[in-house]
Amino acid sequence: MNLSKFPRRRYTAGITPIEKLERLSETLGGPDVYIKRDDLLGLAAGGNKTRKLEFLMADALAKGADTIITCGAVQSNHCRLTLAASVKENLKCHLVLEQRVPGSYDRRASGNNFLYNLMDAENVRVVDGGSNMMGEMTSLADELKAQGRKPYIIPGGGSNEIGALGYVSCAKELMWQLHDMGLDIDYIVCTSGSAGTHAGLVTGLMGENAGIPVIGISISRKAEPQRELVYNLCRKTSDLLGLKIPPSIDDVIVFDEYVGPGYSRPTEGMVSAVRLLATTEAVLLDPVYTGKTMDGLMDLVRKNYFAEARNILFLHTGGSPALYAYMNDFV
Repeated sequence: MNLSKFPRRRYTAGITPIEKLERLSETLGGPDVYIKRDDLLGLAAGGNKTRKLEFLMADALAKGADTIITCGAVQSNHCRLTLAASVKENLKCHLVLEQRVPGSYDRRASGNNFLYNLMDAENVRVVDGGSNMMGEMTSLADELKAQGRKPYIIPGGGSNEIGALGYVSCAKELMWQLHDMGLDIDYIVCTSGSAGTHAGLVTGLMGENAGIPVIGISISRKAEPQRELVYNLCRKTSDLLGLKIPPSIDDVIVFDEYVGPGYSRPTEGMVSAVRLLATTEAVLLDPVYTGKTMDGLMDLVRKNYFAEARNILFLHTGGSPALYAYMNDFV
């Protein structure tokens, strides 16, 4: 895979570490659990969106953009990091926030909301849950164009084929890293949400001929529509890269049992998983993505899904600033 033909900005010096979770592995009594610390990526408080933004922002700059538009939920890590990348590149940034839980938006809230204000987003527009988010962003882009501006729209989660290149690149980094460590991984477990991370990993590992299954833990949808979403993005990303053998639908594995009552809504399993990682490894997960994903990993270990495995790798996609907006759930 020739990633060098795609423009890229770099927001992280070096690679993110892989660490063994000694105490968690002992507590679970299953295979050894390792963690890829993408919560330590660059930009404001890090997270997986940083890798996607390296390619998306480069594309925006190549097209002469002066303003970035993106969308997400009211405590969106993606919006935080897109705003941070815009600040870094001296571009204006407009955020469209979807109030998926009625009454959940509070401009004065902690967590990512506080950071939107601290980093001085030019405009924050709040819309009702279920809104056509691309339509909302397109309408905003038309308004800005009428003012003589040059907006660039980044989809929710940075999840299109350009953004997914960030996790194709991560797959290459990961395989080099595992070789350097002499570490043979049997499974990778990651969050499956807007699909860019999951699809990029599956596509990148296919391109590397790695043969490592990726287990996606859905945090918003039922398994079948989520598989379709991930698979469709795998195909688009494969086409962009010119892969001769793209992933198949059978390469996309999704579990949906850990969503709970809905996206961003807390579950007992999430709270337990966040607490356990904090008290055994001093690693902070987030309540929307990695908390539910770790809950899924731990449950699958207990159900002997990984019975034949020696080593599994958890991809930490960041998001811990959102914890501060969920403090009441941990009391």
